Amino acid sequence: MKEKVKEALEKIKPSLEAHGGGVELVEVTDDGVVKVKLTGACGGCPMSQMTLSMGIEKTLKEEIPGVKKVEAV
Repeated sequence: MKEKVKEALEKIKPSLEAHGGGVELVEVTDDGVVKVKLTGACGGCPMSQMTLSMGIEKTLKEEIPGVKKVEAV
């Protein structure tokens, strides 16, 4: 599943980078939790929680059935 998550994050990265931000994969747990680090402008942005849940988490859940949730670390 980790490789699928990496591929999906590569599709998301350009939209984050367009706003000066980014995302790095930290870990994919056995129970379907994806842990990511928001970087650049995303790291301190007040909208980062919305980006995480409505953007990154939504996309990963749609593309990879085993993903249960996404957490920022």
